[in-house]
Amino acid sequence: MSKLERWVLIFMKMKKIPMRSCVVTREKLLKSELVRVVRTPEGSVIVDSTGKANGRGAYLKRDLSVIDKAYNSRVLNRILEVDIPDSVFDELRKLV
Repeated sequence: MSKLERWVLIFMKMKKIPMRSCVVTREKLLKSELVRVVRTPEGSVIVDSTGKANGRGAYLKRDLSVIDKAYNSRVLNRILEVDIPDSVFDELRKLV
């Protein structure tokens, strides 16, 4: 078996790790290190703990300072194109 064939076998066995970007810090992080906020097709905004809810989503780093920065800069309002109720930010703070 050649070196190239060994590398191909090793590469094929590696699992793909889902990475996402935080909308505030722009860091690429593991999906498990982020929390997803979703605008559902009905227009409501929810915190998606499963990561699989239907709708337009945005990821935030699980950090209180990042959540506060998102609240102050209104970045989620721009990305999700809807007003985000304060209750969503309260829920995010409890999750962290």
